[in-house]
Amino acid sequence: MSRISAPERLARDLDWNLLRVFLALAEAGSVTGAAERLSLKQPSVSAALKRLEERVGARLIDRARGRFQLTAAGVRMLEEAREVEAAILRLADRITEAEGQVTGHVTIALASHVVCPLFDGVLAGFLADHPGATVSLEVMPSRDALALVGARRASLAVCLMPLRPAGVVAELLYRESFGLFCGQSHPLFGARALAPDALAGQAVVSFQTDREGDALGEVTALRRRLGMGERVVGSSAHLEEVRRMIEAGIGIGPLPLHVVARDLAEGRLWQLPPYRGLPQVDVHLCHAPGLRRNPAEAELLARLLAAIAATPLAQRIYGAT
Repeated sequence: MSRISAPERLARDLDWNLLRVFLALAEAGSVTGAAERLSLKQPSVSAALKRLEERVGARLIDRARGRFQLTAAGVRMLEEAREVEAAILRLADRITEAEGQVTGHVTIALASHVVCPLFDGVLAGFLADHPGATVSLEVMPSRDALALVGARRASLAVCLMPLRPAGVVAELLYRESFGLFCGQSHPLFGARALAPDALAGQAVVSFQTDREGDALGEVTALRRRLGMGERVVGSSAHLEEVRRMIEAGIGIGPLPLHVVARDLAEGRLWQLPPYRGLPQVDVHLCHAPGLRRNPAEAELLARLLAAIAATPLAQRIYGAT
């Protein structure tokens, strides 16, 4: 009888639940956080980590006082554990795929200011045609959305492109124009025919990516041309919070024109100059090529790419002046 190899022994003895605990630890960054995510007691989480380390014969997490960090072996284990998790999640989908059904879950990572009729129409049609499929939309900064796609933790991302991680393909979904706005309590609300230097020195609120070399670098350049200075008194990664600060009168800030059209019509915001030659920002549909997708992921991605290819860019430019 041949001796069983170490990898074969690990495959035979390893419990998926131990990997599940390890994933929670790696993502939460603490035993307490992992225990909360898994609805387990902290000693149970620590014991599971110990058993996993014994199984693989290596220390996976450095948990010295005040320190919680993956070891080199832990980083490798995290990559493989994510692949195992993805395979398990696809298992039921593969069974239904064999029966000709389009089922499965699609996780879409979204920047907070995605307003795109083309995307909404494709998503609605997809779910209407395939009632066995489900979708979750998770709002986050564009950098995080891209990282999730690159790590195979999100099916798709719709976001700005501050950088393009290796292994991620991006298609231009739409282009939006950014204007500058203030709220009702701001001294410039309702002002017309402002002098070119009227915005110089005004307090600014903006997005965290409003800086040179980042996703909203063109907005940064516009502020500099207007003499608005470098100091941003309030910032957020989410459009809703930037809009909140502008409406509250904290400062002048940039927002996509087509997103705030109703706010302008209802008098909650006031657009400030300039009105032409405004910064334009591209929003992309991002995905990882070669990924083994469940039927729902594959179908939705195919529909989105087909809609982009069939729609001229001129019809995907929003808020142009």
